[in-house]
Amino acid sequence: MRFPLLLLTPIALAVTLLAAAPAHAHLTEDEVPSLAPLVKESAPAVVNIRTVGQLEEAPQHPFFDNPFFERFFGERERERPRRRQPRRSQAAGSGVIVDAERGYLLTNQHVIADAHEIAVTLTDGRRFEAEVVGADPGTDVALLKIDADSLSAMPLADSDALQVGDYVVAIGNPFGLGQTVTAGIVSAVGRSGLGIESYEDFIQTDAAINFGNSGGALMNLRGELVGINTAIFARAGGNIGIGFAIPINMARQIMDQLLTHGEIQRGRIGVQIQDLTPDLAEALGTTHQKGAVVAQVISGTPAEAAGLQPGDVVVEMNGEAVMGSSDLRNMVGMLRVGDAVRLTIVREGESIAIDLAVGEIGEVALGAGSQIPQLEGAVFGPLDSSSPLHGKVKGVLVVTVETDTPAWNAGLREGDVIVSANRRPVETPDEIILVVEETGLPILLNVRRGDGALFLLIR
Repeated sequence: MRFPLLLLTPIALAVTLLAAAPAHAHLTEDEVPSLAPLVKESAPAVVNIRTVGQLEEAPQHPFFDNPFFERFFGERERERPRRRQPRRSQAAGSGVIVDAERGYLLTNQHVIADAHEIAVTLTDGRRFEAEVVGADPGTDVALLKIDADSLSAMPLADSDALQVGDYVVAIGNPFGLGQTVTAGIVSAVGRSGLGIESYEDFIQTDAAINFGNSGGALMNLRGELVGINTAIFARAGGNIGIGFAIPINMARQIMDQLLTHGEIQRGRIGVQIQDLTPDLAEALGTTHQKGAVVAQVISGTPAEAAGLQPGDVVVEMNGEAVMGSSDLRNMVGMLRVGDAVRLTIVREGESIAIDLAVGEIGEVALGAGSQIPQLEGAVFGPLDSSSPLHGKVKGVLVVTVETDTPAWNAGLREGDVIVSANRRPVETPDEIILVVEETGLPILLNVRRGDGALFLLIR
């Protein structure tokens, strides 16, 4: 669950004052354990972020658009512009300065998504307008820049060295209250399969994280940044001790690509994979307990050209151990098209090294500025062998759908196959565009999903 902005009224806030326990008479001030020195040094690197965006246009009363009723209104009403009035939205989040000299700071992509104005406030009260250097929805990482002097940056840790049980401190702007500090431990590492982002390798912590902490710092007791706080698991909407942060090693890779190339260009190697289980390991004749099993090799991809086969177990990529399918997916997802990859695989008990290069995904995106804004957020591609419906139906594969986009809200989901648009068969994304251009809105899509089928009406 991402962090929406909650508006808190004075009535909703209750403060309970607890009587302080008397301090031990024999402890000096220097002997009392405290995180205060650490927080005092690190807190200036964490900033509050406020954004202003524009929501969908608010509709006027239909009478104003109906000529029949126009004569019943006065001249002043008739002269009113009939344009729908846009509504402004405001949101709050957090960010972490990682380069004081150049003014770079990291936050979550969802904090600044669709924002027209981004204001960054430092702990000393200074306020600056921020520029978006780049953002990656796949990992929910965004890089901002402010033009300011005398900034404090938080040094970056090696998040791969983080262990369950390590103490961590979270700093952010929960509920827009202002900078807040909480502490806890690392509850788990390598969390994936949560459905929060496309590429997941989360640090889980019990340090209290609430709405508005998005983009804030998760740091170790050396004052080093280990993660970017991103999400919470909460059935009732509040903190229950299960929070998630993007490892700083992943965020740093995204930042480096954004600084070098200005964007993230992901590719693929062309395999369908799954986790190696004890039963699969026994069936495949391997003693390895961790790895990614190649379930399918997609034709016309680098994996096919390199000779990968179903049943191969990928145990290393570029010298790094592959613990499971999410590991391999994340590793490939951090590379760019054309980057070299060396896979160590186990085939029939024998270890083999395979070299290949990351290939283009080859998808057609209907994004912002396309001719069908109602389908924004979806990526379409050919119906190839990666789909269970390949060879059974003809249509257009929905490769990915970003959450909270028009396509998602219309009901499209990853893996759907669009077989017709406005009752016309379609086999390519271009054919969908052509149909809508000719017939106009609404769009009636006939969708195959798994073993079922449904119609989606998109207005």
